Amino acid sequence: MKKLVLILGTWLLLGCSSPPEKLGRLDLPKWRQDRGACQGTRTTQVDDLKAEQEQLLGKFANEVGVLLGRPDIHQLGGRNQKYYVYFLEKGVHCDDITKPSEALKVIMRFNAVGLLAEITYQKEPLTQM
Repeated sequence: MKKLVLILGTWLLLGCSSPPEKLGRLDLPKWRQDRGACQGTRTTQVDDLKAEQEQLLGKFANEVGVLLGRPDIHQLGGRNQKYYVYFLEKGVHCDDITKPSEALKVIMRFNAVGLLAEITYQKEPLTQM
């Protein structure tokens, strides 16, 4: 019984911990605070994100959300896929998120199981995925 309580207690402590501060060189609190890259902080972290993208591949959508924060845009795609979009530079989306933005963005594609399968970067405005 004591072992069960110890295991459950440990599990609860780990499950209720705050998100990590770093992913390699990527400063996660600064990343999460710069919603839409409208403050310009994410622009300085693009190389750090690219250096750590292999660590992100294969993680569940919830894990990525804890690490990087709520995505700037969340789209559902065909075949139960979903996409998280994080802007990497300031653009027209900072004033109106509904306007197509040519700002640099990272697009993360999650497969039907919810695992991060692909990370791409683009400047073109988003289309229906």
